[in-house]
Amino acid sequence: QVQLVESGGGLVQAGGSLRLSCTTSGSIFSIMGWYRQAPGKQRELVASISSGLSTTYTDSVRGRFTISRDRAKRTVYLQMNSLKSEDTGVYYCNRLPPGDFWGKGTLVTVSS
Repeated sequence: QVQLVESGGGLVQAGGSLRLSCTTSGSIFSIMGWYRQAPGKQRELVASISSGLSTTYTDSVRGRFTISRDRAKRTVYLQMNSLKSEDTGVYYCNRLPPGDFWGKGTLVTVSS
């Protein structure tokens, strides 16, 4: 059973920064991603990173967020800068495509 544990969320003011971490158990996946679910909206893929360190970002976060990974630590990070109120939501990590087992996520709340 794969475990995914997200951390680093919190309450920040618009324009602030947060660094999210995702620790995994077992084998790492070829492509890992950060997903988020805003209140009343569908879950969406925010960013992804491959084993070769190629990255993708959704248009709304490109230039503000940076995804990275540390294979030795079995950890994926999401550095979030210049946060906006629309970034508010629960952030999850998972493979691409996502598996059936999700972590509890970490809540990011951006106040304006």
